[in-house]
Amino acid sequence: MRFQGKTALVTGGGGGFGEAICKQFADEGARVVVTDLDQASGERVAAEIEGAGGSARFVRVDVRVSAQVASAVQLAVTDFGGLDIIVNNAGIVHAKQPAAEMDEETFQHVMDVNLKSVFLFNKHGVPALVAAGGGAMINVASTASLKPRAGNVIYGVSKAAVVAFTKGLAIELAAAKIRVNTILPVAARTQMLLDFIGDNADEQIAQIAAMIPLNRLGEPADMAAAITFLASDDAAFITGAVLPVDGGWTAG
Repeated sequence: MRFQGKTALVTGGGGGFGEAICKQFADEGARVVVTDLDQASGERVAAEIEGAGGSARFVRVDVRVSAQVASAVQLAVTDFGGLDIIVNNAGIVHAKQPAAEMDEETFQHVMDVNLKSVFLFNKHGVPALVAAGGGAMINVASTASLKPRAGNVIYGVSKAAVVAFTKGLAIELAAAKIRVNTILPVAARTQMLLDFIGDNADEQIAQIAAMIPLNRLGEPADMAAAITFLASDDAAFITGAVLPVDGGWTAG
């Protein structure tokens, strides 16, 4: 029970990585604020945590909107007495296309969801972490930040910015005893991957898995395990880290 008495807020908690992260935190004793744009999915995850004997609240949040982010943080403080951990997991991918063919609206949407969200949860969430005497923030970036591929350049740019943001915040917030780290997931069979791949998903997924040294895609549980470690006191001397959770994809 590494998080007994602590509260964690997870964005994009209604499915995929976020759902696994929320449930792992709850299993470790945390009170969990599940945030998502999809109300039905977020409510389901919170209900399942409660049904398993944990403590959870759902709040619908558009991570691009400052007032909604502030409300989610306030809910954690009001309902659970404070906030100790923030996981910026929410993210989107654009359809596979050359960067020069992307319209400006899509570019801005990707940047707002993947990067501005981290800015907003830092802006509104850090005061709550300071009030708690310190805490942890974990940002979910991507192996695309280190190893971009044709067709997902802008996605990779948005995640590279998250990596830079993480390192800067780690230095800036160290005096407040707030640790900031990021993980770099490889492709995993989630809705985000299917949105990116489009047609012939099974064939393309098999090709991607064959290129990963450990010969499989990532799983939500892999990401949840890494984030749980980084949020815990087991990682008390780790901040500013960029941890690939990728089966060796970025090693070569």
